[in-house]
Amino acid sequence: SLDLIDEDFRDDPRNQRLFMEIVQSRDKVALQLRRMLRWGVLARYIPSFGALIGQMQHDLFHIYSVDAHTMELVKNLRRFQYDDSQERFPIASRVMRRIKKPEILYIAGLFHDIAKGRGGDHSKLGMVDAREFCERHSMSIQDTNLVVWLVEKHLLMSAVAQRADISDPEVIQQFALDMGDQLHLDCLFTLTIADINATNPKLWNNWRASLMRQLYDSTKQALRRGLEIVVDKAAYVDENKWAAIDVLEEDFSIQEEEILPVWENISDDYFLRELPDDIAWHTQAILAKQPSDSPLVLVKHDDTEATQIFVRTPNEPNVFALVVSALEQLDLSIVDARVYSAGDSPYTLDIFYVLDSNNQPLTNENNRISRISNTLDNQLADPNSYPEIIRRRTPRALRLFSVPTITSISTDISKGHTVLEVLTPDRPGLLARIGLIFLEYGIKIQNAKITTLGERVEDLFFITDSNDQAISDPALCADIQRTICEELDAKSNQAA
Repeated sequence: SLDLIDEDFRDDPRNQRLFMEIVQSRDKVALQLRRMLRWGVLARYIPSFGALIGQMQHDLFHIYSVDAHTMELVKNLRRFQYDDSQERFPIASRVMRRIKKPEILYIAGLFHDIAKGRGGDHSKLGMVDAREFCERHSMSIQDTNLVVWLVEKHLLMSAVAQRADISDPEVIQQFALDMGDQLHLDCLFTLTIADINATNPKLWNNWRASLMRQLYDSTKQALRRGLEIVVDKAAYVDENKWAAIDVLEEDFSIQEEEILPVWENISDDYFLRELPDDIAWHTQAILAKQPSDSPLVLVKHDDTEATQIFVRTPNEPNVFALVVSALEQLDLSIVDARVYSAGDSPYTLDIFYVLDSNNQPLTNENNRISRISNTLDNQLADPNSYPEIIRRRTPRALRLFSVPTITSISTDISKGHTVLEVLTPDRPGLLARIGLIFLEYGIKIQNAKITTLGERVEDLFFITDSNDQAISDPALCADIQRTICEELDAKSNQAA
């Protein structure tokens, strides 16, 4: 009887009410939508959904066809309301339970990828389909606008959490402006968590969860303060400094006059982005280090998120390449890298967050934490000798999905640095090779955002020239990108 579901059927208010009753139900929403999908009813009732049936996305992190992914997303939204989801998704479960109209999220989930495969921006194209559906089903203007907004913005929160500096108050302020209010933040947060886990459950780990939680909490605070409040970075820096001084005085009996000389040549970005407890930990270790000009390596084990590795060395241009090469030799996956230095500072501070090769928190089996510290101590003792670029075999699945490296470069005038984006298949030794290219061109890394999605990495490097200035020469920018593409693709082809 599927042929009876025609335009007249879809325009019948009785049928529209029945569909809305299904998505507004307290029970078995995902089950009924799956049944409708299985028997072809959903594709007939929402014709644009029919184009998604069996449509595959040819990479290694989308493990479902688009229609199956959509059903998983809706199921995840329902799971957030179950008691057994509170341990794995504590915030998403709590937020989902207080959303008064969960059907808004179900409908946004049904339409978030509706325009996949049409060409163009599927988020923008999907807005049209979502608005038409909501208006046909007599949803209120407010609810319609929220569904359409969620379809348009469904990738935003994940992108900001993984690719932007979410410790920067200006980034949080802009994201809060994009949200507008707590309801939009709550809905986008739960939709994003459901979407990531419906793409591939293996992509969800404690590190990614911590980024999403940090962005959500910081944005909630910004919304409570008020969007009209002007961000004062200097106030944030001073607040963190005084909080760290309190910890140092109370826990280590170190006085302010001993602390301030250590901080004298450290950039404000460090105090803006790091937690007071970590600042205190680093500072206490620096003061205790003898001789004070020798390399200092600290490893902070965290079996729930990522392991922090703090490195303080004399300001040498090859430190980043040296450290990432050593970490990759230790079979560690770098998920975040932060580099702090000032132009006249004799030292550079590098902070890396690492997971194991399966993107899981490290355990301390076989004294692994000690081995990390000892390996870095040995490598940094002779900064002019590099560990060999690791030559582990590239996994067969990655070789089968080999695609060319893509780069883009832009200059952030307000922040005084150049932003380099590298999209390329993952492989052993990737960051070490990029680090050596930076060394060859005399490039200093100010910050890095490392994102691995299945077999693909999307890395952002915030770089300057040797004088801490943005790289403004177009020919040099083009040459840097060409060298990165040629080097990475040549190694990828050799592996294949």
